[in-house]
Amino acid sequence: QSQLKESGGGLVQAGGSLRLSCAASGHAFSNYGMGWFRQTPGKQREFVAAMRWSDSLTSYADSVKGRFTISGNNAKNTVDLQMNSLQVEDTAVYYCASRSSMGMYAMRSESSYDYWGQGTQVTVSS
Repeated sequence: QSQLKESGGGLVQAGGSLRLSCAASGHAFSNYGMGWFRQTPGKQREFVAAMRWSDSLTSYADSVKGRFTISGNNAKNTVDLQMNSLQVEDTAVYYCASRSSMGMYAMRSESSYDYWGQGTQVTVSS
């Protein structure tokens, strides 16, 4: 069974940094891209960042551009999210996602991804 496992969440003060990691395990599947989304209580899950393996294209939400960096290893099915200059507004549960279908897709859309992790909590205090 396919599994994605996030790690690296925690509590940090505003202005600090955290690094999230995600690893796929338990299966051998084609992985065409991975991404990070986040969700706060009462709100819809929102796109944070994504990477497409075919051309190493990355995409970021405007709210994190310049502060967050996504990186990954296609061969190992891993993706990291380096988060710098964290703000209280970044507090959320962060989810890792992966796409197993080839072809063009909308990197920022939840529906583009087939597998999801269970999430890791990131809390930024003021």
